[in-house]
Amino acid sequence: MAFQNQEDISINTIVGSGSFIRGELKISGFIRIDGDIEGNLETPGRVIVGENARIRGDVLSHAVTIGGVVQGDVVAPEGVTILSTGMVLGNVLTKRLQVEDSVVLNGRCFAVNDQERFDAALSEYNNRRALGASSLAGSRYSSLGQGR
Repeated sequence: MAFQNQEDISINTIVGSGSFIRGELKISGFIRIDGDIEGNLETPGRVIVGENARIRGDVLSHAVTIGGVVQGDVVAPEGVTILSTGMVLGNVLTKRLQVEDSVVLNGRCFAVNDQERFDAALSEYNNRRALGASSLAGSRYSSLGQGR
């Protein structure tokens, strides 16, 4: 699995196939989703979105692997992997991005492996989110990826 390290290899939360959760989720570790979630998901750990999973909300975590559908923003500083079965209908903010063939990614993507620029983009994202504005959609982001 992409971006995996030895310190969090055991999944401590599973949303099984056929499950539906509505509401904000804050998980303390590694989560695998094979069902449906309507609401934001936040964890300092890792997230695996299974092939048949659907999330309607933002995903904020350490690293994310997406095999299903995420309709919302994905913020994962250590990396985002979108598998060939994956779809993201929202924005992506990360330091490392891996995208397989046949992926649907409909939104803005900001991927930079520079801590200062990532922190600035994350701060701007959080400010926009707090104001209820469209995240990563500001004109400022169009210039961030152009070597400034």
